[in-house]
Amino acid sequence: MTDGPADGSASISGASSSEAARAVFRRALRDMLVLVGVITVLGVVLGSVVAPVASKGVWGALIGAAIALLFSGTTVLTMLRTVDSSVATTGAVILGAWLVKMVVLIAVFAVLRDMDFYDRPVLAIVTTVGVLGSVALDYRPVVTGRVPYVEPHT
Repeated sequence: MTDGPADGSASISGASSSEAARAVFRRALRDMLVLVGVITVLGVVLGSVVAPVASKGVWGALIGAAIALLFSGTTVLTMLRTVDSSVATTGAVILGAWLVKMVVLIAVFAVLRDMDFYDRPVLAIVTTVGVLGSVALDYRPVVTGRVPYVEPHT
């Protein structure tokens, strides 16, 4: 098997479609983790500066980054885990993960609703930037990744 290009995408020659798809999803996961790490650091720094109480801004940023990680990471991980499964199985796993993710998010927001140890605007901004940034980053490897439609027999 040949090594893929330097950008992390899989090469058509020498790689099966499963390996090419795995390379695409690994790249999406790596990019998403880097994004969430950067957003966490920036969110904590900026949240501590802009929030009326610095510690509330820090907590808002940390919770927002964790929510963004949960929201974005589960989709990429389920795709990576089901790359060799049938379309029906992949769809069922993604739907199940989405439902669990929504229940967890609703529970987290319900628990946080009456608490005041975090800054709500910082939480909302960090979460929104993290999720939308992850969507943009997920789009890039899917579009630029080279996954063959057919596999030549060797």
